[in-house]
Formats: sequence, structure tokens, C-alpha cells
Amino acid sequence: MDILSLKKLAMLGAHRKPVELSSIEFALHIDSSPQTAARKLKYLEDERLIARQILHSGQLITITENGLGVLQKELNDYQEIFSGNGSKKFLSGKVITGLGEGQYYISLEGYRTQFIEKLGFDPYPGTLNIRLDTSSIGIRKGISANIKISGFTDQSRTFGRGSCFRVMVKDIRGAVVVPERTHYPEDIIEIIAPVNLREYLNISDGSIVKVEVIK
Repeated sequence: MDILSLKKLAMLGAHRKPVELSSIEFALHIDSSPQTAARKLKYLEDERLIARQILHSGQLITITENGLGVLQKELNDYQEIFSGNGSKKFLSGKVITGLGEGQYYISLEGYRTQFIEKLGFDPYPGTLNIRLDTSSIGIRKGISANIKISGFTDQSRTFGRGSCFRVMVKDIRGAVVVPERTHYPEDIIEIIAPVNLREYLNISDGSIVKVEVIK
């Protein structure tokens, strides 16, 4: 992946708005030939990291959401290197009120028994919902929820599959639950734990919470 060319486009402002730029001009910015610059732009476009609109005078270039995600991951990697945390990963954001479905679903025996067996604790019937800050969204995308939760049928209703990954909230071990939904928001995480985290941590909507991802 050509991170350097993508970064140069961002430095030219293409992550905020379309930038008019010819291959010859871009070649000067990346110290290459126009032919090489054109190949690099085509590669970024083929990988859907940028979008291009051809004009009579040149082209308009915009970094896509995929491209922003790549740059965000690069930023997260550097932050991890220089933060002194080593390989530790942290997610942070603000506490928000969920839709109230957590208590119902977690209390279902088909899910609850799996949480006890696979996570090692009996979850409090409810979730702590956090809206991640911008830097944490990129970190979250790189975390694999490798603890699988199977779906099941209860009487006439079918409940879907999901997955989890372990976290530590202050001194409480919990887990982020990820329902298997096509359009699940990428900036929201739902945490289950053996205690009521709002009461235990004395937090409310708007409180900033930092979560450590553990193995």
C-alpha cells in the first residue's frame, strides 16, 4: 500500500475537500516522474483510497472514507509507538444511553450461559454504551472479536450470532459484545461486565471512559 502518496495528498488537503492536481504537479510533490505519479494515483483509485474526477484542466482528487481509515490506522500505530504503552491498545469515548435492549438480550439464557462459559463471568443485565472518539474508531477497526457467541432459537423466535473481545474497565474485567448486524455503528461499543459499570465507576452520560483491550 502506498501510504506516502496518500499522506502527501492529505497534506495537500484532499482529506477535507477535493483538490485539483495534475499528475505532473503530483510528481513534483512526491519527487518522481509524471508517469510514476500517474501510476500511483491510479493504484490509490483502484484500491478505493481516493476518488478522482477528470477535468479539462486536470483532475479533482478526494481521499475516501477507506483512505481516511488507512491514515487513521497509521496515526494510531505511531501513537502506540510513542505513547510508552508498548503493544497495549486502549479505546476511549463518552458514555451514552443505549436503546435499552442490552438487559433483555443479555438475560436470555441462550446468551447468558455462553457468556459465563466463554468469558468466565455472569454478566450484569445491561451494557455500558460508549461512543468512541475519532482516534479510537480506527483502533477498534483493527481489533478482532474472536470470541464467538452462537445464535439460538427460543420457542418460535431466532436470535442471531455475535462475538466478543475482552476488555478491562478500571479494575473490572469485561467484554465488548458485537452483534452480527450488517449496519452496526462503527463508533459505538457495548460493554458487559459482572457489575453495573455505571454505578461501580460512578459515571453517567457524557463521562469519558478509557478501556484497555486485553487478551
